[in-house]
Amino acid sequence: MSTPALSISHLQKTYHRAGTRIPVLSDVSLTLDFGQSLALTGESGSGKSTLLHLIAGLDRPDGGKIVLSGQDICDLPDRALARLRRQKVALIFQQFNLIPSLNVSDNLAMHARLASRYDADWTRALADRLGLAGLAERMPDQISGGQRQRVAIGRAMALRPDLLLADEPTGNLDEETADQVMAELLGLVEDIGCALLMVTHSTRLANRLEARLHLSHGQVALP
Repeated sequence: MSTPALSISHLQKTYHRAGTRIPVLSDVSLTLDFGQSLALTGESGSGKSTLLHLIAGLDRPDGGKIVLSGQDICDLPDRALARLRRQKVALIFQQFNLIPSLNVSDNLAMHARLASRYDADWTRALADRLGLAGLAERMPDQISGGQRQRVAIGRAMALRPDLLLADEPTGNLDEETADQVMAELLGLVEDIGCALLMVTHSTRLANRLEARLHLSHGQVALP
């Protein structure tokens, strides 16, 4: 049996605020294979963003295991965790999170350069595929929201990650543009063979992915 891109077992996370214990995740488990896409749904406050932060190594769980490409990340020291995250995991956000002082071309290349995995031919191919080739010298504030999200997708995919984490990646787009961007995203996921875990409130978009996991009050539940 091949190693999955992501395996989570009995994950738990609790926050403490003003002396109050606030459980956020309780006994969450999932497996995501390379090439598989999974929609993560749930009401606000159900633990979706916390789960993404834990998987990305931006926070640490209180219990359970997170195994990324065969490596348990929970006990890694901070520097090793940052290196693994930089080289194996890419993130796409609702707010695009482009660097405003960099043009489209440099934004596309940024993550791959940081990971020492920059491939100029692949990055150019991504720009062509995403309709960005003619925008290389433009700054983020000179392009549309749909174009900015395509830059964010290209930046993530330039890395050729093992795991792509997307947090409401079309939340700021109109329905038609969202459908176009999702089609481009899913096509790249299929071509690269990475795993995709996408947080979404949209049942319509969730149904386009291969599988669905619903969180309710920090636990896996029926949608």
